[in-house]
Amino acid sequence: MKVILDIKDNKVDFVMELLNSLSFVKAEPISAKKAKFLKELKASVQEVTLAKQGKIKLQTAEQLLNEL
Repeated sequence: MKVILDIKDNKVDFVMELLNSLSFVKAEPISAKKAKFLKELKASVQEVTLAKQGKIKLQTAEQLLNEL
């Protein structure tokens, strides 16, 4: 299982040391840019899932282009 944590800057060293001390955990820091990308990607996948279930209606390509 993968988990993304948002940790205050002044606590990063402590939390990373704690996680690395656990033999069953592999901790790897990622950049804020990558974290933002992953969060947006997850939201997009959830939106597509809701659209497939008929719970929301997505824009057509034409509507999207008209916004630009």
